[in-house]
Amino acid sequence: MKNPGDVIVNVLFILKKHAPKWKKPVVVHFTGGPNGAYKVLVSTLLSLRTKDETTYGASKRLFLLAQTPAGMLELTPGRIEKAIYPVGFYRVKARNLIRVSRQLIDRFKGRVPDDLDALLTLPGVGRKTANLVVSLAYGKPAICVDTHVHRITNRLGIVQTRNPEETELALRMLAPEDCWSDINELLVAFGQNVCVPISPFCSRCPVKTLCPRLKVVSSR
Repeated sequence: MKNPGDVIVNVLFILKKHAPKWKKPVVVHFTGGPNGAYKVLVSTLLSLRTKDETTYGASKRLFLLAQTPAGMLELTPGRIEKAIYPVGFYRVKARNLIRVSRQLIDRFKGRVPDDLDALLTLPGVGRKTANLVVSLAYGKPAICVDTHVHRITNRLGIVQTRNPEETELALRMLAPEDCWSDINELLVAFGQNVCVPISPFCSRCPVKTLCPRLKVVSSR
């Protein structure tokens, strides 16, 4: 049996070669510029339970109106709702964006913190969002586990976990720290383009030789 730590390193190495031809996860598009951390935070909050195409459009419309916490607080909830519709739970998310922006100003001088524990104290921010901000916005080692990362690492037999939080903790033990930030971007792109939830495209999978699922199917 192959060491799971070696498998994840090999998988990431192979996927990195193929990633340029795949569509990137939506949040990656908002990482640049002086307000990159805030835009990553906001677009990630909008992305929860929402398709990438919808998140991208909603984020672009919202960032035309505001790109800073202070700018967001100048908007009414109704105007935010109109900009981000039809993201899932858009009314709740509009209120959360106002609350988050207020706390960033009151508690962090308008700056998005680069610390996981501090980010987790913000309204509506869970481990997925916090890790993504730490990784994408600040370039610090962090493992963001969403449904794609959880599904694929279990499908490949790298981990055997019941939920994303267990997966994150397991991957922290298995993967070298210099690989952590690649895990989300590469596995999400892979999960959206090849290793989809239902009927994955196994015939064109670049890591099929490492997949125990495919070996079981082919041995029948």
